[in-house]
Amino acid sequence: MLAESHFYFNKAADVLGLPEKVRTILLTPYRSVKVDIAIEGTDGELHSYEGYRVQHNTARGPMKGGLRFHPEMDEDHAGALANLMTWKTAVVDVPFGGAKGGINCDPHELSKKDLHAITTVFVERMKDVIGPTTDIPAPDVNTNAEIMGWIMHEYSKYAGFSPAIVTGKPLDLFGSEGRAAATGRGVMDVLASALEEKGKGFSDVTVAVQGFGNVGSNAALLIAERGAKIVAVADHTGGVANEDGLNVTDLAEWVAKHRGVKGFPGGDAFDGSEVITWDVDVLVPAALENAIPEGNANDIKASIIVEGANAPTTPEADKTLVDRGVLIVPDILANAGGVTVSYFEWAQNIQQFRWDEERVNLELDKKMKLAYQAVRETADEYNIDLRTAAFVLAIRRVGRAALSRVHIETELPF
Repeated sequence: MLAESHFYFNKAADVLGLPEKVRTILLTPYRSVKVDIAIEGTDGELHSYEGYRVQHNTARGPMKGGLRFHPEMDEDHAGALANLMTWKTAVVDVPFGGAKGGINCDPHELSKKDLHAITTVFVERMKDVIGPTTDIPAPDVNTNAEIMGWIMHEYSKYAGFSPAIVTGKPLDLFGSEGRAAATGRGVMDVLASALEEKGKGFSDVTVAVQGFGNVGSNAALLIAERGAKIVAVADHTGGVANEDGLNVTDLAEWVAKHRGVKGFPGGDAFDGSEVITWDVDVLVPAALENAIPEGNANDIKASIIVEGANAPTTPEADKTLVDRGVLIVPDILANAGGVTVSYFEWAQNIQQFRWDEERVNLELDKKMKLAYQAVRETADEYNIDLRTAAFVLAIRRVGRAALSRVHIETELPF
């Protein structure tokens, strides 16, 4: 992932004519922290884990990014994701830099007591480098609102009442209305802009969705609500299709009960891997990294791809698809609804003034549409694809902010 994020960064930097020294400065993390986490488990044994936090850039504000609890979590992965967060927050123009981190544990193999202990030790070890105006964590893979609540409570032991230390918290602990559906809503918003650009509406298109977790399910529900036909959905259990359109509400209820789309009676089963090449107008990959490799890029039939997942398209496949004229709304724009509403939650916590869900959704819709418009204008200005344009836009915003903070003789070429 690090190589891919640097590939897209350097492609955009080439468009801008960015000097090598400036590229190095913009790619180098501000700080990387690794901590040891040792606990006595409920099994009576001593267990040791490693926790990471990579803080990438502070030019546009305090750093922001998720916490991932996964056995394969390491510093390189955190660094790559922190890098992407810097550009993502800049694309949607929220006042944050990028960070990412986590613990190399598997929550599925831990008791809740052990998971709580690991989380609180992590906060105790990281408390001096995170904070409401320094670095604000959020949920990511295998973390959730409950864990964010634990983090807020533990941090507040040392710093006093601090709801703004994390976002994605439970509503009862000063979380934000609309946060759970925010990433999926952002996917719907940028799809609306892409369709408008092509002179179409939701009722004119068919859609396939890969992944039916938080992002995929909320995107599918909102897109269907606006009149599009969701004709194929796949997840880790399999796929289900209905050419007349799936009842996404019923599907969501089925998945909540059965933990997967397999067996849903409202459609025909198919091999879930086939969803990427389904005969539809719009494809929403909202599950795995590298879901669209070069090998199947030429078999994709969708004319619009909206990347709900992080890095679902490899650089080789991206080039093939762009050359074919497929419109790809890239991840750093398409799935930025989550960090945008995290910003709203942070702002509400700082002000101690809660917004209702209508206001959250209206502000998110506005932010996502303005971000799409800015990326499109950048693409037209340089005659480049949307992904490269998103990175160009982000680099310009971060670079200008960085230079505005200090007096140096170097001038940026934009």
